[in-house]
Amino acid sequence: MSPLVPGPGSSAQVAGLEREEALKLLGTVPWGRLAFSHQALPAIRPAHHLVDDGDIVIRMHEGAALLGRVVRSEVVAYQADEIDPGARTGWNVVVTGTATEVLDAVELARYQGLLTPWIRSKTGQVVRIRPEIVDGYRLVRAEGL
Repeated sequence: MSPLVPGPGSSAQVAGLEREEALKLLGTVPWGRLAFSHQALPAIRPAHHLVDDGDIVIRMHEGAALLGRVVRSEVVAYQADEIDPGARTGWNVVVTGTATEVLDAVELARYQGLLTPWIRSKTGQVVRIRPEIVDGYRLVRAEGL
């Protein structure tokens, strides 16, 4: 995707990201936002994640609204970004895919060790999102500005 021309007063251009670069950037930040359907309405929750072999892995707390849905392999979206408002640069990545609970004991123990909880809550369940659509862009300084 070629960069778009910035609008009046803008100091940045938007450049599309390829799948590999988008997933690599997603792996550089610990937090994102999980979007899913809850009671027929959109819901968005912050989530601590890691990227493992192209999959997004998140640790859920007990009673999380998404847990009941992963049994049915629900389609979800996951978004993360890193934006510098002062420089008007950064990136944004949105992944859409199927969420399933990690049940393999070895994988579960590994992910529980890697995803240390940030809140005090029972957080034993781990969910894997297999990306089907990966979309992202980078805000870059426009040349000559």
